[in-house]
Amino acid sequence: MAENTENTETTGWTGARNALGDFAPGMVHYTDRVLFDEVWEREGLSKRDRSLVTISALTALGKTDQLQFHLAFARQNGVSDDELKEALLHLAFYSGWPNGMGSTAVLKSIIEKETTA
Repeated sequence: MAENTENTETTGWTGARNALGDFAPGMVHYTDRVLFDEVWEREGLSKRDRSLVTISALTALGKTDQLQFHLAFARQNGVSDDELKEALLHLAFYSGWPNGMGSTAVLKSIIEKETTA
């Protein structure tokens, strides 16, 4: 008998709803219900590990706009600032120095905003 790996519960995630409202209902649905309610809640990886994988992909692709959220989310998921700095340094060698520098600048901004708030 095959194992049921589907998560039918919702986490109440509303990030896309908050950002987009009714502008793009499909994007809201797939982001909030599928990506965050299902994919991020799967048991195969911890949220901490999912955060590191996500940051790696976004850094490699140069998606600093999405890194604003995901670096902060990684910190909530237990990844320390020092671990994030080290991961971004390592990624710079594999994904290109400009991508690593851009991602590190995003992390710096997040940390600085927190310390001045």
